[in-house]
Amino acid sequence: MNEQDSQNFCPIPSAPDISNLTVVELEPHERVSDYRAAMRIANAEAESRIGQYMLLSWYDRDRDFESPQHASECHLDSAVPGYVDYGIHHGATLKVDIEHGRFVFFYLPVDFT
Repeated sequence: MNEQDSQNFCPIPSAPDISNLTVVELEPHERVSDYRAAMRIANAEAESRIGQYMLLSWYDRDRDFESPQHASECHLDSAVPGYVDYGIHHGATLKVDIEHGRFVFFYLPVDFT
């Protein structure tokens, strides 16, 4: 393959840079009842770790539902789900994973000063 041929190919996608992302994996003693309960746990974790926060993206495996909605549609053949890509590329610094991916939340610290 010459240089001209190599310019005609798409680059191989690389894994997202998560070097600025703190990952917290939680396994509560009792199974979390639903998304709302998981969100309360994750929000408390975010507040204790980063103070004021913004929830950027999340995933609920029980309902196979994500936010932002349809973020994964353009990632069908990707190893990175849309909600993960969205959180990372919109400045998330904290990922809270509850029950091994059952509920996943990405947070951005906010400073209102």
